[in-house]
Amino acid sequence: MVTTQDDTEGVGDFDGAKVALFLGDRLIVIRRDDFPHISYPDMWDFPGGGRDPGETPFQTVARETREEVGLILPPGAVIWQYRARRASDGLVIWCFVARLPATAEADVVFGDEGQCWRMADVTDVLHWPDVAGALQDWLALWLSGVAACDAALAGVSH
Repeated sequence: MVTTQDDTEGVGDFDGAKVALFLGDRLIVIRRDDFPHISYPDMWDFPGGGRDPGETPFQTVARETREEVGLILPPGAVIWQYRARRASDGLVIWCFVARLPATAEADVVFGDEGQCWRMADVTDVLHWPDVAGALQDWLALWLSGVAACDAALAGVSH
């Protein structure tokens, strides 16, 4: 496994956050830019990114979702959250799964990072050869029923 659960540190100790965001029954995915200086160039990714100072994990992923695809991610849309340490670089990433109505697809406004976006079936995403980092691993954890981390630690209040 590429990631391991990391629940040894406080909420303030994390580097970024990603969200597997369902619009109805399909995931929104972003094709990363094809620049040699970025991690995972030209690969499919989920909305998310690095933490700004003072943000909770949820605030990070909500801001990044708004910046990257123009959608507002309310706390009530989150259905799972998981704190993971990436084996590749040791970064602590909060992984979220959230769901918005299928009609939200009409509200997508693509930001200035990445090449394009598309909707995809979860089973397809799990088998694509060009998905960034450990996203497939933690998506599979959620699908297998692995327990979520405490929502309060992620800054999610329903």
